[in-house]
Amino acid sequence: MKTDLKSNIKFHQVSSRYYRPENEIELASLTRYEKVFTKVMESADEGAREAALDVASVINQCVEKKGRCVIGFGSGRYVFKVYDELVKLYFADKVSFADVVAFNLSELGLGDDNELSLHQLIHNQFYAKVDIEPDNIHTFNKNATIEDVHSLCKAYEREIIDAGGLDLVLCDLTNDGSIAYNEPGSARNSACRLIMLGSDSRSRAAEAFQSDTAPKTAVTLGIGNILSASKIICVAWEEDSAIALFNAIEGKMTDLVPASFLQVHNDVKIIADLDAASRLTRISYPWKVTSCEWNDNLIRRAIVWLCGQTGKPILKLTNKDYNDYGLSELVALYDSAYNVNIKIFNDLQHTITGWPGGKPNADDTYRPERAEPHPKRVLIFSPHPDDVVVSMGGTVRRLVQQGHDVRIAFQTDGDVAVSDEDLMRNIVLAERVMNHFKPDMSHEFFETILSKVNGKTPNDDTDTNVRFFKGSIMLSEALMACRQMGVPRENTYDLRMPFYTDDPHGQGKITDADIAVIQELITQVKPHQIFIDNDLVDPHDTHVRAHSSIIHALDNLKNEEFMNDCRVWMYRGQWGQWDVDQVEMAVPMSPEEFSDKRDAILKFQSQIHDAPFRTSADGKLSWQRSIERNRNLAEVYQQLGLATYEAIEAFVQYRP
Repeated sequence: MKTDLKSNIKFHQVSSRYYRPENEIELASLTRYEKVFTKVMESADEGAREAALDVASVINQCVEKKGRCVIGFGSGRYVFKVYDELVKLYFADKVSFADVVAFNLSELGLGDDNELSLHQLIHNQFYAKVDIEPDNIHTFNKNATIEDVHSLCKAYEREIIDAGGLDLVLCDLTNDGSIAYNEPGSARNSACRLIMLGSDSRSRAAEAFQSDTAPKTAVTLGIGNILSASKIICVAWEEDSAIALFNAIEGKMTDLVPASFLQVHNDVKIIADLDAASRLTRISYPWKVTSCEWNDNLIRRAIVWLCGQTGKPILKLTNKDYNDYGLSELVALYDSAYNVNIKIFNDLQHTITGWPGGKPNADDTYRPERAEPHPKRVLIFSPHPDDVVVSMGGTVRRLVQQGHDVRIAFQTDGDVAVSDEDLMRNIVLAERVMNHFKPDMSHEFFETILSKVNGKTPNDDTDTNVRFFKGSIMLSEALMACRQMGVPRENTYDLRMPFYTDDPHGQGKITDADIAVIQELITQVKPHQIFIDNDLVDPHDTHVRAHSSIIHALDNLKNEEFMNDCRVWMYRGQWGQWDVDQVEMAVPMSPEEFSDKRDAILKFQSQIHDAPFRTSADGKLSWQRSIERNRNLAEVYQQLGLATYEAIEAFVQYRP
């Protein structure tokens, strides 16, 4: 199976010059805002290989110089890619770990009654596969009590000193700016200590072990311990790390972003993929640091940024505005600010359409979608049953009203997003109905389900019957939402993808079986339009897996004749939004249409008040964030001098 196909989405937008400069002078110019040396790679796989080679180099140098190398090993999910590459280097005889002394940076749950062990995780993934001596592996004693933790931490620090100090720390950067388990609020000089884990850290830990619960505490080497290492290699992958990476590298040092303290170390290397580096100035705003290779996307991004800086709409920007904000290249390229303004204004104007399926019998030269054929067969994939409604419900309704044949495929049933309380409420209803019609059949079944719900830990949904019942709740709500949007039940598909259904936690790996499900449906429908989700910062990675399966299927089908007449559009909404410069189709909504979308969302009663997952510290749910994003995008278009709408849903075309 091919890997990293999703990275193809962004390569045409980012010039390699900005992350792979030709010489040191160009690098110095590009990184003038960066306070930590950062290597940006095209993909996480390439980044992991780079990090592994650096680790191997440090080991070889230290062993040659003093006979051993002392390394602090992290346990975050990003660093495990590096461990895979280190194992490959070991088997290729590029490095030996026989003279490596290892210290785990963190351990979970000292003083807690739990069986989750970060040491065991690293051991299974790395230590057990290389030639490191067991006596050279140091970790925290999980049998220690809370009363013993202070003395345990001091003893651990002495072990590091006795070993000669840390030659290297290998860690990763999390989406809240933590390194190891140093949460926001950790001081620059913090030492090895017991800490209380925040919700983000507990979610990451639970995901690493495919567990529904995680300890409330951890013991970790502090920022001060990490900064004492001779060299630090920190890795960051994926879009959800982008803001934290920007703050750590270009922001001010603050305990709210513990990774920002890496700025004081004289030998740090951060390795990031393009997704994680997407907020860095040289990637996002390259005109501030170098002469640019201008293309339509970058010009649009620059003008949208300039409007934000000046507070002016596009058509009021002047030559002076361009010159004052470092965009004189564009004036020279187009002879005047007016010419640039008109170009970008028209480009953005042409993204707006009330005909997301194409307007029949109309000139489609400057429209996002072609006029013919009409009506179109439209196939929409939804990772969870609510994603399509929350992210593009207004567009679905418009497509139906304009006569298109709209089909919606639910890739999973979303059972993990249904609370125990909602499950029990629906069981009571179902049991009452069954008792009325078939009393001899209902009692034993429902008693069994209720006993499992009452006997399990909260949201421990590994039981297949519990999961099926919860999934049925979400799917039934989805069918009512589809009805609200005008999509009949017979036009929906419950795909029950194996990566989700067959794994007890809904977090299995994508296999050929998953791709086959998607491929078969696309081949059956032969759509003229496909809409797919691109919300890749979903904290439980369901969206990533669902998206990846479609991308692989499209790659397999790209040479099929029917695909020549098919366009693929990507949507976001649950967890993020497209930047204006990325938008290729913007579908506006009137107040009445926006109200209809909210009504469809409200069909998901299990998600309205007590859904298990919230998206921010203010406690707002993802659907609430989504409708805010729809309104905010409309406001951005208005501020740029375009038409005023109540809300806008946005799409980017995927070109396989």
